[in-house]
Amino acid sequence: MKILIAEDEPITLATMQFRLKKDGHEVLTANNGQEALALLAEHTPQLVITDIMMPFASGLEVLTYVKKLPTPVPVIVLSAMGQENVVVEAFNLGADDYITKPFSPNELALRVRRFTLRAS
Repeated sequence: MKILIAEDEPITLATMQFRLKKDGHEVLTANNGQEALALLAEHTPQLVITDIMMPFASGLEVLTYVKKLPTPVPVIVLSAMGQENVVVEAFNLGADDYITKPFSPNELALRVRRFTLRAS
């Protein structure tokens, strides 16, 4: 599965990328929302994982862009604890799942696997 990860925390991004590549996924990475939007203009991932709070363009902007694509693409949003109102807004914009930071790479892998099974 081709997955786009948009995350501005380098260690979190590297951890997610490592785990998902280990599980056999093709992973595209963006360090901020603007990079994510540029990658989405060039590539068609089968899943997007985006942090909500990022520089240049928020995860909510990335989510809005993805949900306007002609082909449905599921989106998992990442949020820090205490951002419940933002998570609700993300679901209202069409988010398919969310993970609260900090999270374990195993939890991420399980949630991604759910979308992999749906796609096959």
